[in-house]
Amino acid sequence: MNVSKLLVAGVAFSMSAGAFAAGAHGGGHGASSGEPGKASEVARTITVEMYDNYYEPEEITVKPGETVRFVVENKGSLVHEFNIGTPAMHESHQKEMMMMVEHGVIQGGKLNHDMMNMDMGNGHSMKHDDPNSVLLEPGQSKEVVWKFSDKGNIEFACNVPGHYQAGMYGEVNFE
Repeated sequence: MNVSKLLVAGVAFSMSAGAFAAGAHGGGHGASSGEPGKASEVARTITVEMYDNYYEPEEITVKPGETVRFVVENKGSLVHEFNIGTPAMHESHQKEMMMMVEHGVIQGGKLNHDMMNMDMGNGHSMKHDDPNSVLLEPGQSKEVVWKFSDKGNIEFACNVPGHYQAGMYGEVNFE
């Protein structure tokens, strides 16, 4: 019985590792929503505060080609994400974020940083180091510099399981 449970756990882990490797952690979840911006090209800075399942502001307006520095602050009591992307990208990313919870990386109000460095195979990890995204514990603050290349259906969202569904996303409007 114990051998079969171990085998099932091993198969599940290897499948999730393969799915994670096929995902874009380290591969750029923001490819169709713009590109990493250069600090020297920042037109303005927007502060985004994350609370438990909402953002302040709830929407932003940008110009096509504009580079924005986002100062993102987690003022909630849970781990939250700020991720710029299309709705389809967020839907795909939510599956990866679920794996982060299942593997013990996201633990309510804290991150297991040792688990984030775990080798998932093929040089992939759970570091959550895409240039269009930050994952923050309560009280943390980081910056994202992003260039909005073209008009499109873009939003910023928290893809921690259940947060997007609870309304933690905001619209990116174009002038």
